[in-house]
Amino acid sequence: MMDNHTTVSTFLLWGFSSFPDLQGLLFVMIFFSHVTILAANVCIMVAIKLSHNLHTPMYFFLCGLSFSETCTTMAIIPRMLVDLLSDSKAISLPECATQMFFFFGLGANNCFIMAAMSYDRYTAIHSPLHYKVLMTHKICFQFMMASWMAGFLVSLCIVITVFNLSFCDSNIIEHYFCDISPVVCLACDYTSHHEMAIFVLSAFVLVGSFVFIMMSYVFIVSRVVKMPSTKGKYKAFSTCSSHLTVVCIHYGFAGFVYLRPKDRDSFREDMLMAVTYTVLTPLLNPIVYSLRNKDMQTALRKVLGKTNRFIPQMGSRRTPDIKNVQTVDK
Repeated sequence: MMDNHTTVSTFLLWGFSSFPDLQGLLFVMIFFSHVTILAANVCIMVAIKLSHNLHTPMYFFLCGLSFSETCTTMAIIPRMLVDLLSDSKAISLPECATQMFFFFGLGANNCFIMAAMSYDRYTAIHSPLHYKVLMTHKICFQFMMASWMAGFLVSLCIVITVFNLSFCDSNIIEHYFCDISPVVCLACDYTSHHEMAIFVLSAFVLVGSFVFIMMSYVFIVSRVVKMPSTKGKYKAFSTCSSHLTVVCIHYGFAGFVYLRPKDRDSFREDMLMAVTYTVLTPLLNPIVYSLRNKDMQTALRKVLGKTNRFIPQMGSRRTPDIKNVQTVDK
């Protein structure tokens, strides 16, 4: 049966080719969004590193999430920008598999880190007296390593499942990166068993971590409402609001793209949602955490203030050298 088919060795990322007149505008918008994402996440990581009062489990996980979000965008956006300027949209099978592996590995890692952050908030509110014993630096590091390992293990299983399929005839991926659904629809031997395996792995990451987060917040809310102090209730909810906002944004878009039934007519809709997921969500995360957190605002002001003072000092160091040269000339 396979003799009547041509084996595919190269794909074409045809996503934005549907909008030829908008590619220049899309390049500018996505480029500046990417620069902003990198700058915002780097500022958060530097602020946490330099501010000793932020050396707590919550900010340790936030730093890890910012780093993972930065890596996620690096797996997709640079290639997307090149394709927007290039006539050739070709990507080889190994490159496509590598992009899919890193994107889904890092995306799963983000989910598991957010689950660890919810457990951290639950522990801080439910067991404040034992918090430092339950959330030591060693335990936090183990949570972080487990998130990375589990994320990339799930991603590896998905990539092996997808790229063990046979691709024939059409090689046009109706997307701007190697996403699962547009790739598997090009396979000749894609069956319901493959679909179920990919769905179970995706649900394990998205549904499993989301249920864990929601269970944590159920226990958090049940604990907070019993607090006698209104000020204590406000403080407890305010420490969780940033995380809960990011969780809703992240899981809302990811669940819509990866957990609903797929057909060829939904690819363009999925692609537009994926732009939001890969560009807008990493851009919103630093904004949400900086706007809703006074400690982070203070740390960012210090970092930006040091940067601004550093530039004039560099200029002032050159001035005495010029005066000395003029004196020697005289």
